[in-house]
Amino acid sequence: QAQLEESGGGLVQSGGSLRLSCAASARTYGSYAMGWFRQAPGKEREFVAVTLGSGGYEQYADYAKDRFFISKNKTTNAIFLQMKNLKPEDTAVYSCVLVFTYRDDDSLRSYGSYDYWGQGTQVTVSS
Repeated sequence: QAQLEESGGGLVQSGGSLRLSCAASARTYGSYAMGWFRQAPGKEREFVAVTLGSGGYEQYADYAKDRFFISKNKTTNAIFLQMKNLKPEDTAVYSCVLVFTYRDDDSLRSYGSYDYWGQGTQVTVSS
C-alpha cells in the first residue's frame, strides 16, 4: 500500500516557474517508477514525465522537453517536477503516480499502468 501527496502547485504568470513535489509514504524498492500526469478542464489526462527508481532514466512528453525536469530524492523517495517557461496551456491538475512493476518503458506513458495516484495539485498559468 502507498500514498502519494503532491504539493507546490499554484498561480503563476506566463513564462514563470513552479516546482512540484510528491512524497511517497510506501517504501520503494526494485524496479519502480514514479512520474506525473496532468489533466486540464475538459481534456483527457496526459503523460508529463516519469523517472525510474534505479535512476539515470527519464521520459518526457514532447511538450515537456526542455521546459520540465523530473528528479528524485533517493533517500526520501520523493520526486519533483521543475517547470519553467510555463504557458497558459500548462494549466491543469498535476498528479503524481507510482508503479512497482511495469511491463516496459513504453507502458509508463499510460495512466493505466500505475498502481497508485495522488490527489493532484492545481497549476494555473495566467496569460
